[in-house]
Order: sequence, then C-alpha cells, then structure tokens
Amino acid sequence: MTPIRPTPSGPRAFVVIGGTNLARRVCATLRERDDTVVHLLEPTDGELRAALRDSSDGVAILLHDDVAALRYALAVAHLFPCVPVVATVFDRTVADELKRLLPQCDVTSPADLAAPALAGPCVDPSNLAVRRAGRGVRAVRARHDAPYTEEWHPRRPRLGRRLQHMAGQLRPHDAGARLLLIGLFGILAVLAGDWAWLVRDGHPPAEALFHAARVVATVGPATAPEEASGYQVMSSVAMLATLVFSALFTAGVIERMLGPRLIGLIGPRTLPRSGHVIVVGMGQVGMRLCVELRHLGIPVVGVERDPHASTARLARSLGIPVMTGHGGDRAVLERLRLGHARALAAVGSDDLDNIAVAIAAHGVAPGTRLVIRAGEHEAIAETRSLLPMGTIRDVTSLAAAYVLARLLGEPATGVVAHQHDICVQTDEDTFVHWPLTAREHCPHSNGAASSAQAAQQAEHARRG
Repeated sequence: MTPIRPTPSGPRAFVVIGGTNLARRVCATLRERDDTVVHLLEPTDGELRAALRDSSDGVAILLHDDVAALRYALAVAHLFPCVPVVATVFDRTVADELKRLLPQCDVTSPADLAAPALAGPCVDPSNLAVRRAGRGVRAVRARHDAPYTEEWHPRRPRLGRRLQHMAGQLRPHDAGARLLLIGLFGILAVLAGDWAWLVRDGHPPAEALFHAARVVATVGPATAPEEASGYQVMSSVAMLATLVFSALFTAGVIERMLGPRLIGLIGPRTLPRSGHVIVVGMGQVGMRLCVELRHLGIPVVGVERDPHASTARLARSLGIPVMTGHGGDRAVLERLRLGHARALAAVGSDDLDNIAVAIAAHGVAPGTRLVIRAGEHEAIAETRSLLPMGTIRDVTSLAAAYVLARLLGEPATGVVAHQHDICVQTDEDTFVHWPLTAREHCPHSNGAASSAQAAQQAEHARRG
C-alpha cells in the first residue's frame, strides 16, 4: 500500500455542489490539502457560472437527487465543456445516459462503490472486498497490513447450492402462504386417500381416480354400493373436509394475488434455507449488494419495511426474495433462519437503525457474521468499540475517497476499507492510502446548509 501521491502542480481550485455529508467530506479534505474550494449548496446558473469562471480544475456534483445532478452536470458542460466533472447518480439508467452525453463526466454511485466492500466480508471474513473482473471474481485481502488482490472461488460446490435451492421450494413464509399450502396439500391428501381406498377395493386406477376427483369436487362418487357403508362414511367426511381445505386454498390464493408477492413459493424467489446472506434495508445500497451477491452465486434474501418501495419491486423483477418486516424483529430473523445464514448485512439509510438490527441479530444468533453500513451519523464512531462483533463499512468515506481520487486525476477503479483506513484501488491493482478529513471541518456545514442538508437527507432516506 502506497501513500497518497502529492499533487505536482500545487494547490488547485475546485467546485463542490451539494449539501450532503459526502459533499462536506470532500470539501473538508480538499481544504485540508490547501486547495481552493467553492462549495455551493443549490446554485443558480449565474452562481455556477461565476464559480467556474475562476479557472476551476474540477467540479464534484454530490447530491441525492438524480434529476438535480443531471441538470447541474449538463449546465457545467454547457458553460465550460473542458472542466472535468465527477457526479454521483443513483439510477443506472440516468447514469448511463449521462455518460453517453458527457464523456468528460465521471458518473458513479455510492451504492456501486460500497457494494464490493460490503459483499467481501459477507461471503468470507478474510475479504476486504470482492468484485467481478471479466468472467472471474477477484477478492481484496490484507497481507502484512497491506491490501492485495487474488482470484476468489466460492467454497460451496454448485451441486450443493442447487440442492439447497430445491429444499427451499414450497416453504411458507407468511400466513397467506401457509393457508395456501395447507389447503393445497389437504385437497391432495383427500384425493390420494380416496383413490387408495378404491384401488384397495379392486377398482382400476383410472376409475378410482375418477371417483376420487368427484369426491374432491364435492359432487360425490359416481357409484356408492349399499354394502360399501365404510366408503360412504369416508367419502362424506372427505367432501366436508374438502370444503374447508378449498376455503383455505382460496384465501391463500387471494392473499397472494392482492399482496406484493415479494417471495415466491417456487422458483428463484423462494427463501433460502442455509448459507445465505440476509440484507436488511432494500434501498439503493441494499439493492446493489443483493445483485452483487447473486452474481457471486451467494443465496440472498432482503428485508424491507415498505413492500411498495421501488427497489422492492425491482428486486422482484430480478428474482430476489424480499420479506416485509423490520430487520430488528426477532420473529422476522427467526423466519429467515438467521442461525443458518452466512452473514447479515444491515445497510439501511439510518445508521442507528443498522446498529439496532445488529444488536437484535446478535441476540438471536451470536455466531452469525454481521456487516454494518455507516457514514451518516457520528454515533457510528462509538460503534467500533460497542459492537466488536460487526464489520463496519463507512459508505460516505468510501465514496469520498473515490470522488477525491477522480478529481485529483488518480486512475481509481474502486475503494476498500482496511482497518480504520480507506484505500483507493488503481487500474494496476495497487492500493493508495487516502486520508480523509472529518466533515465538520467544512465551513459550509452550518447556517444555510442546514435546511438544504435536511432536505437532502430526507431524499437520501427515501432512496436508501
């Protein structure tokens, strides 16, 4: 690991747009380097033009609102086409379009940057990060207190993953699913029992199936000899039982049709039984983490309080099961088989909620590996000593290091957290230590910034 490279041209001038914690962290670090920083919260076109007129060496657009970020990026490109721009955009469609329109703009997302660093300790405690590289997967690990990369292969064989997936089929996860399966298996049991009775009495299998189907349909058998009093009693009880099972089955079907159906009874969206990762908080970070783990071949299940969230619907289209509930609820964690899980990742937008989830998970299954997202509240500094059972990943610091590296011209391809330090990974798979300054040293954190920051944090909480 090499230290941060000095800037050969001396102090430079940058423009930072946004009142987010990420923008404040970038501003504070640039000022610590004796660079000139113009920090604008919500600038007008005139204010932006005036700031860029002073020979700016780069612009960082660090917002939680993708539409506003797109507007500012286009405005900067229109006013000064040669100025390099680094922008954070959460929506991949908007990001891809912005890259196409503005090749000089480096578009990234804190969720994309943090996903490999969060996935690494989820799959293996020795990994600092893990990411796909072409057709293979490379893991970042530490050796002699320095990160390095190597090929990574999952330990569980593919056959074992398939058997685990098959074992999770037709597993009820809520009251509606239980009603549906009880009704379905009850009807099938009545059908099988009636068929077996008739076959034992000498009826051909096809004829026995016909009579059994009539009993299940509650229209009675086609023939009921008077001497077969036992069968008459059995078929009568079977028809009455079928009425009950049919009602349960219908109620379960209606419940699934009217509900969000974020977990399937069969198919890829069934709940995994073991060796899976539980991702609590299906915002942008949680969604990217689930996708990353899926590509690595790791079973994953999400937990989201709002079943109508846009990312929950996206998870359904991607075949990722999502359970509705609070990640700190003991009943939810037990239904997700936390004790058999590979890890639990608490990656919601509120650091304090993530800490609460980690405490609850530690109480349910103390041996389960925990990965905690941080970066929005100062309370996380105390968490390092209060929760030694968890691996903490500061998403804001990871994103700030990458943005600073790109602003200063470093060929950054990713970021990792090692101990209490942030390291930037270059295109040569070397790691550069990147010190950051606390966001409190940004002089724009008070006054007019407070209202803008509150609005930005509300939007960030909505996006996750």
